[in-house]
Amino acid sequence: MLVNEHVSPYISFTREEWRQLRNSTPLPLSEDELVKLKGINEQISLEDVSEIYLPLSRLLNLYVASSQDTYRVTKTFLRHPTEKVPYIIGIAGSVAVGKSTTARILQALLSRWPNTPKVDLVTTDGFLYPNRILEERGLMKRKGFPESYNIRRLIRFLADVKSGRPEVAAPVYSHLAYDIVPGQVQTIRKPDIVIVEGLNVLQTGESEQRNGKYIPKLFVSDLFDFSIYVDADEDDIARWYVERFKVLQRTAFSNPNSYFHHYASLEDEEATETALRIWREINGLNLVSNILPTKQRAQLILEKGPNHSVQGVKLRKL
Repeated sequence: MLVNEHVSPYISFTREEWRQLRNSTPLPLSEDELVKLKGINEQISLEDVSEIYLPLSRLLNLYVASSQDTYRVTKTFLRHPTEKVPYIIGIAGSVAVGKSTTARILQALLSRWPNTPKVDLVTTDGFLYPNRILEERGLMKRKGFPESYNIRRLIRFLADVKSGRPEVAAPVYSHLAYDIVPGQVQTIRKPDIVIVEGLNVLQTGESEQRNGKYIPKLFVSDLFDFSIYVDADEDDIARWYVERFKVLQRTAFSNPNSYFHHYASLEDEEATETALRIWREINGLNLVSNILPTKQRAQLILEKGPNHSVQGVKLRKL
């Protein structure tokens, strides 16, 4: 650690220390359910869920309950009904680090708490610009970088969710087609919690300036009630990316309709070299330039070891 604990904005927990915060909360997931939640090539066990994600779900449940109490107090003070406001959790991190699995596990756990039965999960992939626009702008090789997203639409979506609108629609992305699915949407209907998972959800930008005056700028993370960053050593993430690429090569890429079908016939060595090249030129570059610098903006950091299991947790001090 580069700074002393007393000057760090975070409280650091070892896995054992964090595990003790479970506080006898029962584990509501079975092994079969966990298998369905796992990402490709991820080694996660019920022990991981019990020792890491269950205490985290307990913490989040306490935060949500506090938020619900504040909502009720405000409603009483205003003396008129106001729309229910969902609690929004943002999850950030690199490609292949396990964000999606973290999001799915938290969705499953949080939906089992009695005060948050309806938990929706939205990925920011749906807010990427369609391929035709990315091609027009010369951004196909920067897909996943901040400029490849329709940030205005994403912010509008979250603002509508926060305002308590009865129905809010999000675009849908197909990993098979590697593109937005025309005419298809995911409809959000007044959930208790919305989990938003994506590469750059903690990203900020430069303030806008007009006529010599700085204009306040709204960021995606401004609409979050809580944020999580899934962290790991870059070498480990690169290795996981290569391993995942080779699994996909034998499975999803073998589908003739897959955008990446041309990779299916690569020999093992060629597949490794291709995956490493994509990592260096796109995903690794995005991690170092855009994603990793946002880590310290998260309220909680999950620190993964080489085998994908969380070795430590950092919680931002209040």
